[in-house]
Amino acid sequence: MSGLRLFTSNRLEILADRLSAVLSEPLTSPLDAEVVLVQSRGMERWVSMQLAQRQGVCANCRFPFPNHFVHEMFQKCLPDLSEHSPFDPGILTWRIMKLLPSCITRPGFESLRAYLSDTQGDLKRFQLSERIADTFDQYLLFRPQMIFNWERGQADHWQAVLWMELVKACGKAHRAALGRHFLETLKDSSSLQKDLPERISIFGISALPRFHMEIFSGLARLTDVNLFLMNPCRQYWGDIVSDWEMTKKTVSQSTEDFTPEDLYLEKGNSLLGSMGTLGRDFFDLINTFDLEEFRSFESPEANHLLSCIQSDILDLRDAQHKSAEKRVIRPNDTSIQIHSAHSPMREMEILYDQLLHMFEKDPDLNPKDILVMTPDIETYSPYIQAVFDRPVDDPGRIPFSIADRSVRKESDIVEAFLAILDLTNSRFGASQVLAVLESHMVQRKFGFMQTDLDLIRRWVEETRIRWGIDGKSRAELGLPTSPENTWRTGLDRLLLGYAMPGNPMRMFKQILPYDSVEGSDSAVLGKFAEFAGRVFEEVRGLTRP
Repeated sequence: MSGLRLFTSNRLEILADRLSAVLSEPLTSPLDAEVVLVQSRGMERWVSMQLAQRQGVCANCRFPFPNHFVHEMFQKCLPDLSEHSPFDPGILTWRIMKLLPSCITRPGFESLRAYLSDTQGDLKRFQLSERIADTFDQYLLFRPQMIFNWERGQADHWQAVLWMELVKACGKAHRAALGRHFLETLKDSSSLQKDLPERISIFGISALPRFHMEIFSGLARLTDVNLFLMNPCRQYWGDIVSDWEMTKKTVSQSTEDFTPEDLYLEKGNSLLGSMGTLGRDFFDLINTFDLEEFRSFESPEANHLLSCIQSDILDLRDAQHKSAEKRVIRPNDTSIQIHSAHSPMREMEILYDQLLHMFEKDPDLNPKDILVMTPDIETYSPYIQAVFDRPVDDPGRIPFSIADRSVRKESDIVEAFLAILDLTNSRFGASQVLAVLESHMVQRKFGFMQTDLDLIRRWVEETRIRWGIDGKSRAELGLPTSPENTWRTGLDRLLLGYAMPGNPMRMFKQILPYDSVEGSDSAVLGKFAEFAGRVFEEVRGLTRP
């Protein structure tokens, strides 16, 4: 039976049990894939492992992100819809950048005209266009009605004017309009039902905007939609406010002698009130939809500091309240630890030591049972690799994987390719070019060994290669044509040093040979010269339209 069902629990493992129970009922066709929406690749990996553990195997499941899945549903409704919308922020940025020069001369664009007046290049205009495109994308998601009002001509400020210019060029097939059309199609006809997934599960997503919830609610009329959400509190906590919110609301009523009690402001649990605002608002939003709820809460044993805090949040108690029961915490309790470190590298070293201690203390603990979270995985990933990436035969090795990195960071080939693109119109600094050579794929292509890189770095340092391909490339940047300290001069010194001795100040054709190339080094020098020539040739080719 179709419908919207909500599964809530204070433990993710219980939600995994409920998901496994729902998926245990097979779909009508064994060839249809189960659809489980997640918010990150890390959650995808965890869910797939949990399902495999409970069901013996996790196969024929796909884990799309909400935005991708919604666009996929729009394509079911509108078969001619392209894979990439012209209103995607990445595409919209360039369209805005193209429109800005003609738009900023109009009345109402004075602030943008003043902002862009002090620059001759395009970088500042691109950065502004990028911010505007991202803002418009947020409007489509969180303020669709405002966008519709703009399109009806109910606003004349610069954002509305710029948006109407974009609509003229791109049409109205943006996310807000597609969402409205999709919902109307779902109401008017059930012909889409055969094209929709038989079952949709949404697992572990902390919050969704109303736009997505309306889409899922509309889909629930024709297919099963199951939401599996973490809820730290089994009581209703939609009315609790933080100390800051309580102070703000009290001050706003300062003309009267009101107290927080007079205003019926409920504090609930202080930690939940101050840090749970996003979840509180999301559950308030969910409660506006017609759904069937299944609650599965488990009270933790309050035997250490973490479980005491979890128990207080679960039952909406505040330990700061005078009537609250005081609990005794063991002096050696380590359920919550705070480590202050001077750098990300030191943080990873502390984490590594703590994990080793945990494994030694608990023989039943496995690496797959541990999840480490950080707000910016890109910043920490090189330090994680440096600390945790140890030889396989090292007894202190902890198996690990890093999830949710960008494609650029995950793929060595992509990283090398983009590094080469970054050289276009650059100064060809020594560190930039050597960064391309540090790619394992590039090393394999030219036959370099890891030890060869140390030798090449020494050559670059001792021949004083700093920047620029040659004097001509410097002139193209509007700089003096001096060839000193360029790649061409450095490579000439290296090649001439192999051909003849320098002794040590003997010049040849105004070139001082570099004497330290001999024996097997010549093979490395040949590959290095080939690498440099290929890179410079390819990058120069990229400057042509």
